[in-house]
Amino acid sequence: GVDACVVGADRVCANGDTANKIGTYSLALVAAAHGVPFYVASPFTTLDTSLPSGDAIPIEERPGKELIETSRAPKDVQVWNPAFDVTPAKYITGGIITEKGVILPKEDGTIDVEAFVKQHES
Repeated sequence: GVDACVVGADRVCANGDTANKIGTYSLALVAAAHGVPFYVASPFTTLDTSLPSGDAIPIEERPGKELIETSRAPKDVQVWNPAFDVTPAKYITGGIITEKGVILPKEDGTIDVEAFVKQHES
């Protein structure tokens, strides 16, 4: 079986919500459904406590034509093509791994990135 799932991150918010390449949130949901611990490995510099939650992360959108140029899409179809998605902290069940240590979820499932940053910034 699978013992753990580890993904990267482009940005981690104060509450532990994490932005990464599209599909990361789906992996977190699958890991949760199967009881597999889900970890985010991220450089300390990607911890952004100026953003309270994932709702504040601007999501880059790629051109829709990337998805429909080579397919048989109906004429005038509308496409949303985000480059990133946001994984809510509640699905990061293993913790956030940085070069300065691991931020473990609290008993209630929340992740206090802000406290970790204050403790480790120099």
